[in-house]
Amino acid sequence: MLVLKVEGGTLITAIDLIKERGVDNEHIKVVCAVTCPPPLKKLSEKYPGLRVYAGSIDPTLTDKGMIIPGLGDAGDRSFGTQNPTRGGV
Repeated sequence: MLVLKVEGGTLITAIDLIKERGVDNEHIKVVCAVTCPPPLKKLSEKYPGLRVYAGSIDPTLTDKGMIIPGLGDAGDRSFGTQNPTRGGV
């Protein structure tokens, strides 16, 4: 499960790897805790028929592409790391 951010790069890489193995879009399911409209639009354009299940779709992004209110750098908080581009924990 991922937090689906604006660029969605990690998820797109994962889906591309799955598709290289012959899996159709309709058979791929994405489950995420929180997302926002831009990555959903990007995924629907790139992978028609892909199903995305989200716990929450937050409407707003920061200028750095972070979801508001989002989860507040959940990965950084979970692992005690700090992302210098976003301030981290």
